[in-house]
Amino acid sequence: MKNKFSLWSVLAFVLAANFAIAQSVSGVVSDAGSGDALPGVAVSEKGTNNATLTDFDGKFTIKAVKGATLVFSSMGMESKEVVASSDFIQVSLSASASQLDEVVVTALGMTREKKSLGYATQDVDGAEVTTVKDANFVNSLSGKVAGVQIKSSGTLGGSANVVIRGSSSLTGNNQALFVVDGMPISNSTGNSSNIARGRGGYDYGNAAMDINPEDIENISVLKGAAATALYGSRASNGVVLITTKSGKSSQGKKTLGVTVSTGITVGAINQNTFVRHQQSYGPGYGRFYGGAYITTAPGDSTFTDGRAQSYDANGDGQADIALPMGEDASWGLAVDPSLDVYDWESIFPELDTYQQSKKHVAAENGALSFYEQSVTRNNNFAIDGGGENTSFRLSATSFDQKGIVPGSHIGRDNIAFSGRFNASDKLTVSAKANYINQNGKGRYGTGYDSRNPNQAFRQWYNVLTDMDAQRNTYNNFGQKNYSWNAYGYGAANPTKPHYFDNFYYSALQNFSTDSRNRIIGNIMAEYQINDWMKLTGRMSADSYTELREERIGTESVDVSMYTRNNRAFTEQNNDLYLNMNKNFGTDDEISFSGLLGYNQRRSSFQSIYASTNGGLVVPGVYALSNSVAAPAAPSEGSNTIGVDGIYGQASVGYQNFLYLDLSARQDVSSTLPVENNTYFYPAASLSLIWSEFVDSDILSFGKLRANWANVGSDAPANALVDAYGIGTPFNGTTLASAPSTQNNSTLLPENTASTELGLEVKLFDNRFGFDLSAYQRSTTNQILPAQVSTATGTYYKYVNAGQVDNQGFEVSSYITPVKTKDFQWDVNINWSTNDNTVVSLFGDSESLLLGSVQGGVNMTARVGESYGTLEGTQYVRAGGDGAPLVYDWSSSRGGARYYTGDVGVIGNVQADWRGGISNAISYKNVRLSALVDAQWGGNFFSLDTYYGYGTGVYDFQAGTNAAGNPIRTNVEDGGGLTFEEVAYLGIETPQQWDGVTVDADGNPVGTANSTPMWMNDYGNAMGWALGGPKEMHIHDASFVKLREVALTYTLPTSALAGLPVAGVDVSFVGRNLAILYKNTPWSDPEAGLAAGNLQGYQSGAYPTLREVGVNLRVKF
Repeated sequence: MKNKFSLWSVLAFVLAANFAIAQSVSGVVSDAGSGDALPGVAVSEKGTNNATLTDFDGKFTIKAVKGATLVFSSMGMESKEVVASSDFIQVSLSASASQLDEVVVTALGMTREKKSLGYATQDVDGAEVTTVKDANFVNSLSGKVAGVQIKSSGTLGGSANVVIRGSSSLTGNNQALFVVDGMPISNSTGNSSNIARGRGGYDYGNAAMDINPEDIENISVLKGAAATALYGSRASNGVVLITTKSGKSSQGKKTLGVTVSTGITVGAINQNTFVRHQQSYGPGYGRFYGGAYITTAPGDSTFTDGRAQSYDANGDGQADIALPMGEDASWGLAVDPSLDVYDWESIFPELDTYQQSKKHVAAENGALSFYEQSVTRNNNFAIDGGGENTSFRLSATSFDQKGIVPGSHIGRDNIAFSGRFNASDKLTVSAKANYINQNGKGRYGTGYDSRNPNQAFRQWYNVLTDMDAQRNTYNNFGQKNYSWNAYGYGAANPTKPHYFDNFYYSALQNFSTDSRNRIIGNIMAEYQINDWMKLTGRMSADSYTELREERIGTESVDVSMYTRNNRAFTEQNNDLYLNMNKNFGTDDEISFSGLLGYNQRRSSFQSIYASTNGGLVVPGVYALSNSVAAPAAPSEGSNTIGVDGIYGQASVGYQNFLYLDLSARQDVSSTLPVENNTYFYPAASLSLIWSEFVDSDILSFGKLRANWANVGSDAPANALVDAYGIGTPFNGTTLASAPSTQNNSTLLPENTASTELGLEVKLFDNRFGFDLSAYQRSTTNQILPAQVSTATGTYYKYVNAGQVDNQGFEVSSYITPVKTKDFQWDVNINWSTNDNTVVSLFGDSESLLLGSVQGGVNMTARVGESYGTLEGTQYVRAGGDGAPLVYDWSSSRGGARYYTGDVGVIGNVQADWRGGISNAISYKNVRLSALVDAQWGGNFFSLDTYYGYGTGVYDFQAGTNAAGNPIRTNVEDGGGLTFEEVAYLGIETPQQWDGVTVDADGNPVGTANSTPMWMNDYGNAMGWALGGPKEMHIHDASFVKLREVALTYTLPTSALAGLPVAGVDVSFVGRNLAILYKNTPWSDPEAGLAAGNLQGYQSGAYPTLREVGVNLRVKF
């Protein structure tokens, strides 16, 4: 066996130290990543037995000859040599990228040597989520762990979707389980189905975002079922295991430390992710709707095609040019500074612009001016200490973020405590508690909803609207709803908003508020029975209450309202388990560790939702009692889940090179029928440290691993027995309705079988290493709603059916290309690919509808395809799979038009691969790090381009064509836009294909296109009004992003001499600074609606923020 240098040998040197004639050298040692003090670091004078250890605060004093070299070493850290050239030295140690005896946290919070594990895990240090912060710390994991997909909605305090190794459940939860200090916690969103389908609402975030990153010590991601089986059915999708910070005991004396940190970050819109409007044409639909209600303008035939009105706008008895402000499109009158026109500002009698004309020019302050600069502030205070038998840590954090939408804000206060007390030589008692209070106001409206400003900006908009005018009229004239989209001249109520409110009225009067109070904590007692057996009991709880309120003002386009949603959740976990650790054999060559335990889980959830009916009576009073009509009966929901589990694990090691793990758990679940409510799932893993048999100066470490697991998953709550819903009484009679999905009292648990193979290699004295994983996972017996005859009184019934397979490959690698005394460069790479296939559904079904979204596109699970297929009308392509075909449009508009084919597969949300690469360069007290995150492949459907192409708002829909003519000129006059990437078929309808225009297989062929498309009005050849193929609006979700940058400077200890300060560091940080590559126009490919299974859809997407900031941390 290899002999490894041990910390205990250093302690032996300390006891035998002989001091030469020397000076006294003092200093402090800290962690290069987090800046925390490092106690217990061995400090030795090179070539002698003179050594000491750092104390609890990382401080040390040693007698050393001037000019001697001091060696600093600690388990899990890279050793460093420093010349003792002064009497005070500040040293920072970096974590070893490949520490052979690295200890990691595994299931149930147990620590084990990483080399003994037969499954894949990956760690993220707490400093990696605190240096460059995000309002939702979950987003900070993006690009840092192979096989993990993080997707955010991009809204203020919005939810993050966390999927490990692909989606496996057709209709159930596919997100990872979050565990904090051994306690599974809620990560629910509670977002409505309307939000998931893009119909509007607010994204209230995912519950795991309550965890304060300042309190996180470490994050371990357990990926495969063999790693997570001990957590039960909820962990079948992987586990994000969070360990929070604790105080540390100190031998011989009591210690106390204080850390204060503060930071501020400002954000501005990345304009590459926002729509670029044309600025050449005003409001209106052009001649598409022109004949319906727009009259001829005075004395000029230019205005006869529906682009302006003729109306006496100033009361002088003469016809004026009035813009059709009541329209929500931009096919109107061409900008001309010589024209005096009347727009929305001239129609409101209260305004000082009433009946006043303005020049017909582009807006000085366009849509981008609506958004404000975001500001995020984070302040933390922590105190920790301990003695020989005690330790504690208490921290308080205040987080505050102002969003980019006026009036938007979220705040979060966290108080965390941890304490540990050695009551005797055998009994230790510890406790952890975390209190969170979160408040939000003015969260961003999402989806296709008037409360989302991007519904206008990206889809239905007058691009000449000036944001300063919108802001000033709202602020200076009684905060009224002076809309850019008023009905306009000639209407029965000309000042009433038609489709959209004033943007500032909408943001500041139609808003949400929310608050959540939460406690997460546990109490644990550990009793050391003997030197190899320990009994542990732990009681854990996660409980929160939440209030969500939404409002719409009485002047709004939408019916005024007030809604109130009270939610409460509680989960308790009680664990009792016995740990066993013992070595056997004549030379202790056989190691054994075992675990036997029992878990009792009880969770409950209650919700009550109520809304006004028919509007509000008194403006500005938001209460259910202010309803115009009697409010409908509140909607109430409740569920209680109980699961009892017994579990066990045994790990046997032989001579530190061969390890076998066996684990099993059996659960009894209340969500399954009594006769089928018990399910058993075993797991086994094997690891071989083959480098123990190889004598090489190059090879530092090598391991092969393999594992197999078979786990179960129970049904959702209330899925066994049908329950009728009670509705609003009619004429005193109580009404009840059957559920649309029939429950099933014979359900069986879902089943997931997985296998994994892995290879770990570390070379060149641990300067280079990689970890490869190949896995296969099959989920069968799925619980899904199958369509049934409506004669049953319902539409669907829960059944066990279906199979989804995932197989993939992961790589995590590191390299240190350069390492000198003062300079070090570290590179970490993560890459993964996952192949997802829907193998079967219920019976002979070929497709399962997961969600239908506006725009006529469905997200489905289709047999033979990856989960998340996008289906809609397709292009008709030359030769069947070539360029899209266009044909002559024999209408008054002329030009070419796309053929629209049948409904079929037009995209898929699954990416081909994901990856991340981080670089960290350290030079003395300066550290520069950067993370690049990437995804290749995957698609999304954009409702923004689907509608926006029809309304003429985009920049490519104005300007001149290749011939130099305005593209909005009639095609017969040289206008229009020619797309060369399409093929031309010179006939009007597909039914006219004949032997001349089709190939041998009957597919149309076409020729190179030179026929322009009509681009004059709402009826343009790309507009949705004409039913163009939905495939036109499927976009590539690939991206490469500069996700994080941080520059940290740690003050030399010499600069702090004489001050009661142990350390100071300052960091300049940036997040989402650049999108280095994307293949989609006007938006961020990652932008979505909310967490959940329904992805691949953009509607009213918010622009991405570039954020820069500075953090300061001081330790006393």
